[in-house]
Amino acid sequence: MCRMARPRKPLLSRERIVDAAGALVDAEGLEAVSTRRLAAALGVSGPSLYNHFRTKDEILDAVADAVSARVDLSMFEDGDGRDWRTALHDWAVSYRRALADHPNIVPVLARGPGRRPAGLRLADAVFGAMTRAGWPPAQATRIGALMRYFVMGSALGSFARGFVDDRTAYDPADYPHLGRAHLLAERQQEIDEGAFETGLTALLDGLTIQYETLASS
Repeated sequence: MCRMARPRKPLLSRERIVDAAGALVDAEGLEAVSTRRLAAALGVSGPSLYNHFRTKDEILDAVADAVSARVDLSMFEDGDGRDWRTALHDWAVSYRRALADHPNIVPVLARGPGRRPAGLRLADAVFGAMTRAGWPPAQATRIGALMRYFVMGSALGSFARGFVDDRTAYDPADYPHLGRAHLLAERQQEIDEGAFETGLTALLDGLTIQYETLASS
């Protein structure tokens, strides 16, 4: 009689560990990640994780880099055709979308790319596009940093969510201009995305003035 083979557990891999850690970060935050929790989620023993990652920080770095890898960089490729301003705008929108989907990992990304491949490709693409457009290298570096600060800040918190859905919390005697603040929370996405676009336009307008001054000097 032929015996049916027992189903084999999926082989443990870096990708499976990163996926499980990313899901845990999304659901419960950075502090929820531990070898014990990950091993339980993956159905393996804790020490087996160390065949792929030496530390928890390495796992979180890999999760952060997986998020960076989702950012569209096609606008910076040779032959794409978008000018530097349009490319920066489209990249910033894609960047924010990736981070807004995974806000709990933003503090790790905020440390900088370090040795993370996707993060380094992102920084390289922005710097290369700006210098090709005629920005001096020092200013191109500042633009990359500025955009990173702006996008990460916008993805990390919500202005609208900072107000409670309770009219009595905003007594006109104390806050005469916040009579409708209790309505902000229900319009969170609209307000936050509008604020991002307003800020991004203002930022790019300022850079355009600098660029035109640079070109005429």
